[in-house]
Amino acid sequence: MEILVFLVPLALMLGGAGLVAFLWSLRSGQYDDLDGAAWRAIADDDPPPQEVPAKR
Repeated sequence: MEILVFLVPLALMLGGAGLVAFLWSLRSGQYDDLDGAAWRAIADDDPPPQEVPAKR
């Protein structure tokens, strides 16, 4: 049971760090363009393949 003296504050500090990181990401605009990343992932940016001329 003595280990709880260390684990409870550690868990609270890690949770607080996660909350601070989430609030920082909100304020820095990480979630402003939710649709853009989804469309960039499926966009076809590769050029079309070149046709090879047939040999005679």
